[in-house]
Amino acid sequence: MTPTPDRTPEQAGTPDEPPARGWRAALARRLVLLREEAEAGMSTAEYAVGTVAACAFAAVLYRVVTGDSIVGGLTDLVDRALATLS
Repeated sequence: MTPTPDRTPEQAGTPDEPPARGWRAALARRLVLLREEAEAGMSTAEYAVGTVAACAFAAVLYRVVTGDSIVGGLTDLVDRALATLS
């Protein structure tokens, strides 16, 4: 059954009917596929936001790790581990 103008793209090319010919049928099948497909990746704006968020997280993590309390705690831990071995 060929799609007619009164049929929607969703109704064209369903599995129980043979594929229709012509550019309208091809366009209708493509629209159906596009609606059914999940998003496969991020857009450029999403990459930009993700990159900024990752950089901000890295900056905060760097500040925390290089802070005096963390460096002092790690130094004490290493000193105690070395003292235990000797």
